[in-house]
Amino acid sequence: MLGALAKSIFGSANDRRLKGYRPKVAAINAMEPELEALSDEALRARTETFKAQIANGEKSLDDLLVPAFATVREAAKRTLGQRHFDVQLIGGMVLHEGAIAEMKTGEGKTLVATLPVYLNALAGRGVHVVTVNDYLARRDAEWMGQIYRFLGLSVGTIVHGLDDAERKASYACDITYGTNNEFGFDYLRDNMKYDFAQMCQRGHAFAIVDEVDSILIDEARTPLIISGPTEDRSELYNAIDALILKLVPEDYDVDEKGRTCHLTEAGNEHIEALLEEAGLLKDSTLYDAANSTLVHHVNCALRAHRLFTRDKDYIVRLNPETRVNEVVIIDEFTGRMMPGRRYSEGLHQALEAREHVPIQPENQTLASITFQNYFRLYDKLAGMTGTAGTEADEFREIYGLEVIEIPTNVPVARLDQDDEVYRTAREKDAAIIAEIERAKARRQPVLVGTTSIEKSEALAETLKAHGFKQIDLGDPNAFKPLLDGDQGTREEKLFAVLNARYHEQEAFIVAQAGVPGAITIATNMAGRGTDIQLGGNLKMRIERECEGLEGAAREAAIARIRAEVERNREIVLNSGEVIELEPAKGREGEKGYRPAKTFQAPGGLYVIAAERHESRRIDNQLRGRSGRQGDPGRTKFFLSLEDDLMRIFGSDRMDSVLQKLGLQEGEAIAHPWVNKALETAQKKVEARNFDIRKNILKYDDVMNDQRKVVFEQRRELMAQEDLSATITDMRHGVVEDIVSRHIPEGAYPEAWSIDALKADVERFLALDLPVADWAREEGIADEEMRERLITAADEAYAARVEKNTPDVMRYVEKQVVLQTLDHLWREHLVTLDHLRQVIGWRGYAQRDPLNEFKSEAFELYDQLLARLREHVTGQMMRIEVVFEAPPAPELPPMQVMHADPRTGENEFAAEILPASSPSQTIRDPKDPTSWGKVGRNEPCPCGSGKKFKHCHGRFA
Repeated sequence: MLGALAKSIFGSANDRRLKGYRPKVAAINAMEPELEALSDEALRARTETFKAQIANGEKSLDDLLVPAFATVREAAKRTLGQRHFDVQLIGGMVLHEGAIAEMKTGEGKTLVATLPVYLNALAGRGVHVVTVNDYLARRDAEWMGQIYRFLGLSVGTIVHGLDDAERKASYACDITYGTNNEFGFDYLRDNMKYDFAQMCQRGHAFAIVDEVDSILIDEARTPLIISGPTEDRSELYNAIDALILKLVPEDYDVDEKGRTCHLTEAGNEHIEALLEEAGLLKDSTLYDAANSTLVHHVNCALRAHRLFTRDKDYIVRLNPETRVNEVVIIDEFTGRMMPGRRYSEGLHQALEAREHVPIQPENQTLASITFQNYFRLYDKLAGMTGTAGTEADEFREIYGLEVIEIPTNVPVARLDQDDEVYRTAREKDAAIIAEIERAKARRQPVLVGTTSIEKSEALAETLKAHGFKQIDLGDPNAFKPLLDGDQGTREEKLFAVLNARYHEQEAFIVAQAGVPGAITIATNMAGRGTDIQLGGNLKMRIERECEGLEGAAREAAIARIRAEVERNREIVLNSGEVIELEPAKGREGEKGYRPAKTFQAPGGLYVIAAERHESRRIDNQLRGRSGRQGDPGRTKFFLSLEDDLMRIFGSDRMDSVLQKLGLQEGEAIAHPWVNKALETAQKKVEARNFDIRKNILKYDDVMNDQRKVVFEQRRELMAQEDLSATITDMRHGVVEDIVSRHIPEGAYPEAWSIDALKADVERFLALDLPVADWAREEGIADEEMRERLITAADEAYAARVEKNTPDVMRYVEKQVVLQTLDHLWREHLVTLDHLRQVIGWRGYAQRDPLNEFKSEAFELYDQLLARLREHVTGQMMRIEVVFEAPPAPELPPMQVMHADPRTGENEFAAEILPASSPSQTIRDPKDPTSWGKVGRNEPCPCGSGKKFKHCHGRFA
């Protein structure tokens, strides 16, 4: 009570923070007349002035906020014809401070981002703007890029399909637009390169994440993984898939809340019998150690059949490049396809076996990172979305980001009605169809939201059965009857379906969802990047319908389209209906007469939701499509007790209550209490999902600490020209390990493990030394043995360096160290993944699984470093550089043979280019074309006296 009183007097924390921005807004507005008087060249020159002030330390970015924001606003007016509203200036300030700006749909978040992006780009460290798909990255870079280029800044785009040179050029720009996946994968790929010149990213200074809740919350459960194929096991997947179909419901338990599925005791016995009959079971029981791989495959197949639904969790489509069917994951939050993304641990292969499509080999993880840990690399991070308030605690706890709600430029005029709950899905569908029919009759545009492709297509079939016709998205004139406002025939009862199947056409579908009588069925509406404008999208219609027109013809067409859009907008604004809340009592004029109680529902876009999502944010995103920028609108959710959320959270009890209340067929219950109960259920799911993400992050933080150390060490190794000292330290470390392993400290020679010591010396140092003779010498001690081994190893390696030349060995040393580190790091990741899957069982022994994981991961990391020393030393002590006889006039290539230190056999061969000998060709110091191939450490042929790598061979 006291808190509410204080809030009414002093305002909320959000209100007080917004109030603090008002003086800066006033200062920006005061500069507007001054900047309007400047020429384009004078306005552009302000950018160089700002950069110089920052470079010289005269001013900080905060000091330049007001003049920089005023400059961007003026540039936007001149390039886009758009002027930032005051609330958009506030949103820009929130983003600059490294917080999340929650702005309603249609409030111009894309334009808001230009303010802090320009300001932070002045520092010259690069600004990343992160979007949810390639289309938005390209569109925003081109659209908003007009402002940046006008002001003298460069803009790049990172999308799928670019090569390294194109990526490097885009990252070198002042501002880089791209998708979250591409930024994350580029970071991983950069840390797999062998030369700084090949790396694309140049650091992580400042990023603004669009649809921040979708990227940092919804996708945070799925790590980014770069992987490589392993052996083909398609026959095993197909064989086990056939056996899973023979299981009966008593053989397994399914937990829909926890998204888990496991065999019962009876199921174990049944599957063992089936596997034995099929000849797949090696030993007597399924859970013998020899059958661990088989258990993994059975569990994957069971999950694929019992937890995943086609057209909801994934779809099967024809790959346009390979022309064969493939399983493509569907993003549960946006409804989009995610080509290229695959479930890990064999689950994707199990789905491919289930759908009888070609099975791709399982992949081994080469590098991985979660979105949480990638975006925490940035020195400053900000985000924007229309729905972040429900996840404010998670943003604060995980990312240290505050959520600031930005007021709308015009007050929201949308009516959000109470949910209607029906007993069965059939009754709910009938009510939705009836509501669509009524809206169609008064020509009110309707957006119907569903939670899966399967349900959107089922609803589409129901509409067809009621005389509606689905729009052919391949026909450019499909929307023409609606756009012209011509509604005369049955054929023009049109509707469009927007889901992962029609991802490419989504921008145009969304753009025209506000024309009179339009009916659009959508699978989630997060991050579509296009507003639904009442009457239709003028700009998009002009682009489509005026293509190829010029001069007077184009002007006439634009005038016609503008008139149609205005006319259609008026129709939509006046398409509301009168709702009867209570019927009239008695007859008019008689005693006791009471007129009917009615309510005027607004026109505008009518959003009908066919189900509630488990996250309130997704529901709010759908609602937010209506009521854009002060437009009228209306939303209503239609639910049934058979919906997933209702069914999982105890619909049986509610069903019995409704029957006792006498709810008739086709009747619904609508009350604020029902909304509250559903919201409570959603909060429970959200809290549980937060716990899952937080738990995943705790484990990934352990891996991330090691990842950062390994990547940092890798960069240090790449930066060094000469790794001979590192190789020597590794060799000495191996000797230390060998001696300490086989010679106990202070022990007499009789207690030494001489045979094992000699074997390890041969295995890791490739030396045949008289270790046994040394041990028989009088007064020999462990320290002297260590010194002799070190001396022998150093002499042998020095001879190898002299034989192969120091320049070549310096190059080979770096390649061997980096490649061996990468190989062992990949193995380490796989081991940690397996450890993470089973560590939970430690809880049964009253031990904290997380602490156990930390302890074991630390031991594994120590083993990684020891194995790195051993592998590198073993390879370098056996390295042979072979000069092959070349076909003239080419120089001889060299092959570096990398030997397994345990077996001495060659693991792989890498071809490297040799240092050219000046005697092999006549070089003219003034003609670089005559120099041929020059060694990096040779004197430069130009005669400067410098090494070639520091002169003409220097990287640009």
